[in-house]
Amino acid sequence: MNAIEIILLVISLVLIILVLLQAGKAETTSGIISGDTSTLFTNRKERGSELFISRLTLILGLAFFAISLVAMFI
Repeated sequence: MNAIEIILLVISLVLIILVLLQAGKAETTSGIISGDTSTLFTNRKERGSELFISRLTLILGLAFFAISLVAMFI
């Protein structure tokens, strides 16, 4: 295994953990299906650790994509 493969493996494991840690955004869809429209048009803003996890997931996802592209051409 070379260094790029190890980096991709580590990033993918961290991404899996971060995605599992994120709060479920599908909890409001169950209310929509059952007829609860009180949370249908509310704009929920991420704050604190939720915002940090969301941004870290985005950054690591982009890094994974970029490193995968670089590894493809090496």
